[in-house]
Amino acid sequence: MLRHRRAVPAWLAHPFQWQRLPVPWAAVARGTLCAGPLLAAGIAAGHPAPGVLTALGSMLAGVNDRPGTRRTGIVHIGLPALASALGMLMGASLRAADAGWWVVPALSAVGFVSGAGSVAGPVRSTAGMQMLAATVLGAGMPLPGAPWAKALYVLAGCLWLLLLRLVLRSPRPAGGPLSGERAAVATVFDALADALAAAGGPGAEPARRRLTAALDRADEALRLRRLTSRLLGRPARPEELLLAERFVAATALCEASVALLWEARPLPPRVAESPRRFAEALRTGRPPGRLAAPDRSSAARGAFDHALLDTAVAFDRERPVPPPAAGTPAPPERAAGPRGALGPAGRDYGLRVALCIGTSAAVALLLRADHWYWLPATVTFLVKPDLGPLFSRTVNRFAGTAAGVLVFAAAGALLSGSWWPALVAGAGGALLPFATRHFALQTGAITLMVLSFVYVGGAPQAAPERIVDTSLACGIVLVVGHLPHLTDPRRRVGPRVTEALRSTERFLRYVLEPRPAADAATAPGGAADPAAVAAGRLALRRAAYRTLAQARGAAETAAAEFRPARDPGPDWLTVVTAAERIVDAATACAVRLDHGARRPGPTEAERLCQALSAMADALEAPGHRPPGTPPPELRPVPDCATLTDVAAELERLRGYAGAR
Repeated sequence: MLRHRRAVPAWLAHPFQWQRLPVPWAAVARGTLCAGPLLAAGIAAGHPAPGVLTALGSMLAGVNDRPGTRRTGIVHIGLPALASALGMLMGASLRAADAGWWVVPALSAVGFVSGAGSVAGPVRSTAGMQMLAATVLGAGMPLPGAPWAKALYVLAGCLWLLLLRLVLRSPRPAGGPLSGERAAVATVFDALADALAAAGGPGAEPARRRLTAALDRADEALRLRRLTSRLLGRPARPEELLLAERFVAATALCEASVALLWEARPLPPRVAESPRRFAEALRTGRPPGRLAAPDRSSAARGAFDHALLDTAVAFDRERPVPPPAAGTPAPPERAAGPRGALGPAGRDYGLRVALCIGTSAAVALLLRADHWYWLPATVTFLVKPDLGPLFSRTVNRFAGTAAGVLVFAAAGALLSGSWWPALVAGAGGALLPFATRHFALQTGAITLMVLSFVYVGGAPQAAPERIVDTSLACGIVLVVGHLPHLTDPRRRVGPRVTEALRSTERFLRYVLEPRPAADAATAPGGAADPAAVAAGRLALRRAAYRTLAQARGAAETAAAEFRPARDPGPDWLTVVTAAERIVDAATACAVRLDHGARRPGPTEAERLCQALSAMADALEAPGHRPPGTPPPELRPVPDCATLTDVAAELERLRGYAGAR
């Protein structure tokens, strides 16, 4: 059976993968109170168009209603809401001007801007997609009203869900206004406990990646909290500073834990129990209680116990520590990545979106000029690369659309009156938060809601046409999506992997090379602050893990894409996995160096760093080289064995650094 499952290609198995996530009951309640009631209010008032538009806005916002703090919810929902309103304004203006065939180049231009800007991050990617979808719907849906009024109705629907998010929330931990941030930091300790419990087993690597994701979410929550305080012009409260100190302690404890994980030996259960006590203390406000007894059997275990003690001290404090002196060097800032909107990845994705949207709009106008918008709207969601591999998206989109049409037709046959579309839209809104587990299920929920909007908007015969339009959209995206130039993973995945390797090299160099700051910090009477040196190392390590997580996501998507056998492409996952091992090994080495191990010589350190730099040069696109640098000798398929050899060298270096 195992051999049979391994024989299935990744591109064929991906459509059947299902994410295991907890049920977001609070989001389900919010979804129930959004699209359905808003649509019902429009029907009851005798003005269905405002009800359709506000329900549409709430649906677009519901797609972004994910777990997180109050402030992250405002950002993740608010920015795409503004983009959706802008898209509706542009689309409705095109319809009001009776643009005719000029809508094709107009939508292509919006598609290029939307696609090119989507490479800048997940929130902006969602905002770009929803701006394009709202533009298509505004230009095609035959709803009365001025363009500015339609945009305001869409924005009102988004704000209604945002208001519900501020009111209807999951049970909150102790901590008042900081409850969401406390929960995010508590999740870090839970993920750390899971990683320690999985040490030495097959689940160690996935657990470590979940720990990285938890650190990213907590870091984002605290950064948004600080940003809000600065925008409001008020100083940080003592409880905010205390929570920030506990997060710093959690980050240091994670670094010490990486050294334990690198040893790949099972740990006693009591080791994982201590981080869980800290998580429970954050959620309840009670002290963490007794921790695991110290164990000095190895340098890694000693470093872990020392970091555990520092964390306990941070939890025992009732007042924050005064800020460091002005002369203390700040941690190095994370370097900007090469994924700008005008870079190769942004241009390629923008061109692909523009070509798909323009082609689908032209085909739709030729087939049915009255109801043409469904085809380009479907393409908008299909062409988005961070929703999964292209073949998987098309299969799941067709299956979800067909299921949604059948369910909607069955509901229309069983129910009567003018209210039943609102009931269907409410059911789809309740299903939408749960449907994030699978793209086909999410598509089915959205199809139910959009068909309800279209039915109330005056097109009751639209359901059968949706399957035909979806089939055409899948065909267009599959043809355009496999054009050689626009889908080359060297241009789409390569910049992310290169950025990850650059971040890995900076962290490795900071750990291995003799630095004046480090020497002064360890020398008697040194001018530098050891805490500042450790903070700099933590900042570089977090940047390396963050970029590696982004590169892994892009590499996993590329690995599941359907590609001809004659062009398998580089093994990006091997590169990313080797780089992750290098960061883990360098972290373990840094812990041992802090505990008196002998620092390696500059020649060996430079050789290892240069090997990483050479791999990054080989992967780097010519347009991204810094000015004045000679072009590297690019190979068609980079030799991943180079990074594997570096990981093996660092494995040997770990033992070298551990020798007294």
